[in-house]
Amino acid sequence: MKIQKDMKIGELLEVAPEKAEILLNAGMHCLGCPASQEETLEEACMVHGIEVEELLKELNA
Repeated sequence: MKIQKDMKIGELLEVAPEKAEILLNAGMHCLGCPASQEETLEEACMVHGIEVEELLKELNA
């Protein structure tokens, strides 16, 4: 499954829970926050000042 920037964080963690470590290492420490579950990966990257394309490369590697 290819992870896309419009995928919601909650959906990503549901289908690929092993990717949580990558998100945490990138600086997304609020993965359990209810709001983050409805945020897209792109929105979360904007909030945290993370380059979405770089994170996508790592998540899809």
